Amino acid sequence: MAVCVAVISKENFPLFIKTIPTENELKFFYTVHTSLDVVEEKISNVGKNVNDMRELYLGLLYPTEDYKVYGYVTNTKVKFVIVVESSNTNLRDNEIRGMFRRLHNAYVDMMCNPFYTPGENISSKPFERIVDSMLVQD
Repeated sequence: MAVCVAVISKENFPLFIKTIPTENELKFFYTVHTSLDVVEEKISNVGKNVNDMRELYLGLLYPTEDYKVYGYVTNTKVKFVIVVESSNTNLRDNEIRGMFRRLHNAYVDMMCNPFYTPGENISSKPFERIVDSMLVQD
């Protein structure tokens, strides 16, 4: 399960960040922010080869000593970042893909709400419930 889930706008500012309750939440904010360079690099590499099919799932962006950071980008260039603990070796790549699929579906449902203005911070309760279900529960 995840320890941090973030939705980043096309212009690289956070629309939504949720972490597990900890006294070091700022570390997760920094980790998400530093992952954006890797996301941009991977997106630009995909765009160079015209024959490549556009893959939304970017995979492992980078590992740290304590965490692994995974990325996903939508067709509208909105980025999803999920941080998981490195010690969690039970998590397979297809499970991470499934988490991103659920997150993307919740994001699409939230965007279909006529009262949501694109680009605003996400404050949808159903979206937050989906994210809460992905986070590690102590």
